[in-house]
Amino acid sequence: MRIVVFVLIGLAVLVLAVLAYAATRPATFSVERQLRIQASPEQLWPLVSELQGFNRWNPYARKDPQMRSHYSGPPTGVGSRYDWESSKVGTGSMTLTGQQPGRAVQLQLDFLKPFEGHNQAEFLLEPAPGGGSTVHWRMHGPANLIGRVMGLFIDMDRMVGRDFEDGLQNLKQIAEARA
Repeated sequence: MRIVVFVLIGLAVLVLAVLAYAATRPATFSVERQLRIQASPEQLWPLVSELQGFNRWNPYARKDPQMRSHYSGPPTGVGSRYDWESSKVGTGSMTLTGQQPGRAVQLQLDFLKPFEGHNQAEFLLEPAPGGGSTVHWRMHGPANLIGRVMGLFIDMDRMVGRDFEDGLQNLKQIAEARA
């Protein structure tokens, strides 16, 4: 019986130590990837500023072709909204909250499942020297205690960053084929 008590106390101390350490981690996270694409910002604009255009290269939609999705609000511009539900990539919505035509798009990204999260995303288009564009895909948001604990074991930047890299490669294929 004593061994069980010591094991339980040891586990409790371990859990408290992990929680205490996680609490010292940053309260926000950020992920960014960029890629040079041989297409002008004007050519890329419909693929990043319109949610239906985004879904032509969205790496998460490609992970689950059975994803259920719905568009609402105006077809383009501030207020455009895309909702999705998927057994593979979760449930959530994306709402266009701001844009600077030909240059940047800001989005509110709300995840409901498998974990709730409320983040901001942005696509930034910069003309590249010698032609083409550099496309930046950024996401940032708060990291609650559960997220910080998960971050001790899962590298969010690497996990989400790979998806961003895949998405930017998809965008490159589509944009350069059109250019």
